[in-house]
This record gives sequence, structure tokens and C-alpha cells, in this order.
Amino acid sequence: MDQVLQQKKGLVKGVFNKVFKKYDLMNDLMSLGIHRIWKKNLIQMMNPSNNKSLIDVACGTGDVVKLYLEATKNDTSILCVDPNINMIKECKDNLKNYKNIKWKVCSAERLKVPDNSFDFYSISFGLRNVKDINKSLKEAHRVLKKGGRFLCLEFSKIENSNLEIFYKNYSKLIPKIGKIVVGEKKPYEYLVKSIENFISQKQLIEKMKKIILKIVNIEI
Repeated sequence: MDQVLQQKKGLVKGVFNKVFKKYDLMNDLMSLGIHRIWKKNLIQMMNPSNNKSLIDVACGTGDVVKLYLEATKNDTSILCVDPNINMIKECKDNLKNYKNIKWKVCSAERLKVPDNSFDFYSISFGLRNVKDINKSLKEAHRVLKKGGRFLCLEFSKIENSNLEIFYKNYSKLIPKIGKIVVGEKKPYEYLVKSIENFISQKQLIEKMKKIILKIVNIEI
């Protein structure tokens, strides 16, 4: 499944080349700061133990990886992946005091790692920026060990009608706030639109079910 907006050549790369230095601030603006709580909850749901490996796709500044390392007392193996070299450099700088971390510049649709390599696969606010969701999910399944866990955080449809009205009104202000705070308006226009165009939670779950069933050759 191709995402139309993300097909425009250089669009996503250009967005993150402009905001990589203030990526966490960007997520603060997009989520009203709640993304920090979501990421802590993600690690709690993951419940990682020592010697369990993690691939963090669309790793951003490495905040999820840092939480994972703290939860495992830095006794684990981690691969940070991002298609944007500037984001990788930012991640490396933020995690320079930690060990057992490797980095790769590659897309979620084509992870340059062997099959059955990781116990956990995480992707936070990155799935809606890929060009092809199906390929990205298939790659996640490929690199996970048998019994491995896929964990995804993403901005998506709001099912609470009152909250939806509030966020729609707030999202109109995000590009203007972005212009004031980071000096850029267009990246935030893209990010707001990418959320509006992204599939619902139920659609994503159904898509994952179908992909997994097809991979194991079970008729659906």
C-alpha cells in the first residue's frame, strides 16, 4: 500500500532535514508533550529484559532507545535505524555515553539486516512517513525472531468526538507555532497532513493480520 503524500520525491527527507535539530520539540508540539508519556508506556508494555535485542526504526533522536537501555541497565544489543543521516547523527550524539548500539541509514521498507535477528521491533511516529506500509510491516515481520514483538506508536484517528474537534482546531495552529518556535512552517504543514491522511488504528491492525497470514501461507 503506497502512501500518496510520501511519494513526492524528496518531500519527507526535506522535512526532517529541516527539523532534525528540534525533533523532540516537534513531537512536543504535535502531541502537546504527551509523546514522552507514551514512550515510557511503550517500554513498560515491552517489558524488556537483559540480553534481548531491539531494532528501533525511525529512531529519531534516540529517546525510545535511551529508555530501553535504562530499563535493561545497558545490558542489551540495539540497532538504531533511520532513513535520514542527520537524524542518525543526532541520535549518535545523544547516545554517545551508551554502549552496545549500532546505527544504519536505511528505510523501513528495506532493512539491511538478516532474518530473525531481533526480539523487539519498535517504530515511533515513523510508520506514517514511509512510502509503503505493507512493505514496512513485512520487513518488521522478517527481522523479528519467532515470538518477537512489534510495537508501534503513531498519531492516527481520534475516536473521541470531542477530543477530535479539539485536536483538529489545534492542528491548524501547529504550522504557525512551528514557524515561531523553529522558524519553519512547511514541515509542520506536511506533518499535520500526514496524520490526517494516515489509516485508522483498526485498519492498521487488519493490515498487520493480513500480512502475517499471507506470509505463513494461510488463506484469509
